[in-house]
Amino acid sequence: MRYAIVIERAEGNYSAYVPDLPGCVATGATVAEVETQVREAIAFHVEGMREDGLAIPSPSSQVEYVDVSA
Repeated sequence: MRYAIVIERAEGNYSAYVPDLPGCVATGATVAEVETQVREAIAFHVEGMREDGLAIPSPSSQVEYVDVSA
């Protein structure tokens, strides 16, 4: 499965979340680190849902960029 992630710059680090998996979040010192951490978080999150007998949500979020004149 391929889930969309959102990466945001925070004070002193980066954070990421997965819109299709509420509660699935990660942080890292760099973008590369937060990408690695969120991949691990997704695997852990999905594994926990399976163990709890919950349905795994199919990826449905899309990411698009919009150009805006400043």
